[in-house]
Amino acid sequence: MKTKWLGAALAALCLWAAPGQALAATVVVDAGHGGSDPGAIGVNGLQEKVVNLDISRKVRDLLMERGYDVRMSRDSDIYLSLSERVAYAKAQQADLFVSIHANSYSNPSTRGAMVLYYDDAYPQASYPASEEMRALSSESRELAQRVLDGFLASAGGTNRGLVPSAVYVVRMGNIPSILVETAFLSNAEDAAMLSTDSARNLMAVGIADGIEAYMPAAADGFADIRSHWAREAIIRLKEQGIVDGSPGGRFEPARALTRAEWVTLLGRVFDLGSANSACPAGSGSVSGSVYEDCKPSSAAANGNRTGGISSGTSSAVPRGGSSSKSPAAVQGAADFRDVTAKHWAFSQLDQAVKTGLLEGYPDGTLRPNQTVSRAEVAVLFERLAQLPTAGTDTGPFRDTPAGHWAAPAIAALKKSGLIDGATATSFAPDKSMTRAEAATLLDRYMRSGSR
Repeated sequence: MKTKWLGAALAALCLWAAPGQALAATVVVDAGHGGSDPGAIGVNGLQEKVVNLDISRKVRDLLMERGYDVRMSRDSDIYLSLSERVAYAKAQQADLFVSIHANSYSNPSTRGAMVLYYDDAYPQASYPASEEMRALSSESRELAQRVLDGFLASAGGTNRGLVPSAVYVVRMGNIPSILVETAFLSNAEDAAMLSTDSARNLMAVGIADGIEAYMPAAADGFADIRSHWAREAIIRLKEQGIVDGSPGGRFEPARALTRAEWVTLLGRVFDLGSANSACPAGSGSVSGSVYEDCKPSSAAANGNRTGGISSGTSSAVPRGGSSSKSPAAVQGAADFRDVTAKHWAFSQLDQAVKTGLLEGYPDGTLRPNQTVSRAEVAVLFERLAQLPTAGTDTGPFRDTPAGHWAAPAIAALKKSGLIDGATATSFAPDKSMTRAEAATLLDRYMRSGSR
């Protein structure tokens, strides 16, 4: 790859997809240059595009033998623009993008291997990165390090390290992406090495080893939870078919949970159909029966409940608000103007509406993509789990005292060891529940004797 390149790296589909068998990790292998673009020309006349394609094919074959799903951006001598390469990777809904190149430099004594990746700690104003790649800096760096380590262990050579870079293919994608510079065609020794099939084989083995070290073919988790505090809980739920990730191999643990996602998860843990007769439905966006707890001891405490799925501070949904349609008029999710049968969670939403667990808003909407608060999650979960009451008039957190509409549910979950506060003394009831927090709650319940 020419020197000029060295200076220049969610919500369309809901991630709580239907459970199923874990698919093999998908890797896009990108052979740099091609067609009318030969890339660097070696001191021995070797064209970079030829070297890149050969090593890329070897990497592909090795990865496929190890169980990976591999896609080649080019498998022949054709020209592809940089944007076409990135677009191709996105279209594959892959997990990783690995571009393979050979280097060139004005100083003929310079040799060795390096791996380029985008690092948001070193942004370049003239070459802005996609938001996805900015967020994936740490993952791309880890992938780069694993591949460099594997490469050097297999092929040897001079270690030129990791290089934060703004090259197009590592800064404009949406999955962990790296660019491997195998050796310098401008150096006589490196060029001679690149001309041999044995050296290219060793390089391919090293790259494949690094990819496998970063993400096994049948990954047990998601790329963005490798060091996350909720990783083990998320993996256990994935193994039970309760949660799944996006085709890009991510979980988005910090993203706020939506109404549709929460109802879907609850449907995988509880029999929502049995909830129909547990309590009569009342008013509100989450069924009033949720807030008007079946337990007589809790009913009085719920007098100041909020009727909306969003936090009580929302001006769009007044406290105690009710659906614009009477319960008799609402037969299912399709009765709401913002839900159609094409919605990814339609069947779950429909069941929740029909069983009285979920109601709409005064404006005739169900708002499936609206986030849910920690208090709302606690109340609905406790209602379905039917946990024993905490048996105290004092709430466990300062911001959910005994008079708070969600205090009984929060206290019951806390007593059962199923939920934690935002701090030791506060619950943050109006804060949106994150996907990681929801997964932790479900995992604790699945592992407890309460189920």
